[in-house]
Amino acid sequence: MPSNLRDHKRATPTAAEAWEAILTLRRRAREQVLGFPLELALGRSLLTIARGGGWRVEPEPPAEIADLLALYLPLALVPRGHDFALAHLAQSLDGRIATVGGESQWLTGEADQCHTHRLRALADAVLVGAGTVRQDNPRLTVRHCAGDQPVRVVLDASLALPEDRDVFRDGAAKTLVLVAADRADGRTQVGDAEIIPLPRDGDRLAPATIRAALARRGLHWLLIEGGGITVSAFLAAGALDRLQIALAPVILGSGRPSLRLPEIAALSNALRPRVRYVPLGGDLLIECILHD
Repeated sequence: MPSNLRDHKRATPTAAEAWEAILTLRRRAREQVLGFPLELALGRSLLTIARGGGWRVEPEPPAEIADLLALYLPLALVPRGHDFALAHLAQSLDGRIATVGGESQWLTGEADQCHTHRLRALADAVLVGAGTVRQDNPRLTVRHCAGDQPVRVVLDASLALPEDRDVFRDGAAKTLVLVAADRADGRTQVGDAEIIPLPRDGDRLAPATIRAALARRGLHWLLIEGGGITVSAFLAAGALDRLQIALAPVILGSGRPSLRLPEIAALSNALRPRVRYVPLGGDLLIECILHD
């Protein structure tokens, strides 16, 4: 830590300063093995991170800054080359992610939308299934916060999506399309996006195969943003480290379900992850910690 920071009177950091420090940590963690204890300027405050992830800020920050650091520091500190996958879904109180017709924008409020963009900024790659691209035509870029653009990854095993989707032609970020090798038919691109052929696992691409293929390209920190079928496949395969569900105070009564997993015969077979709860405006974020 530069001595001039220690010599000046420290001030309470702003949310923008806290977020910039988180981005700085993520960039460092991508490029090098971090040494601990680690000190970092947080505006004119001092952030100290211990080995194991414990941290403190001097002077003590207000609650909203402490909450921001508590939510994102563990995600920023994922070590260089370490494979990590986090899925995020927004759902209603009755477990629906969209209406029967597929309308889902926007179930949750502005705070969760900002949170999603922050996750994109921390991730090496953001992944969605073909159904999400077909229905929502998402851009999958960082717009609601500062940060780097992740590589965009689309699962389209059958290579059936039209080329007019934004992710294939807007040039906002690099895009990969993961396709079953027997359907690639020698094609190398969809619009501006690069086709990556992968071995088929039945009618799908296996989550473990997907993660390994992305890791070979240096894409280790993976955000799976939807839809419910894709997130469910990764969860059922044990290929998620964390699952975040943003719960909106809305009851749809019908619609597309959030998670669809194989049936269990007894409650003793249910997944029981460690969880933490984070208020996001009028919504509630439930983070399930599946693997440390």
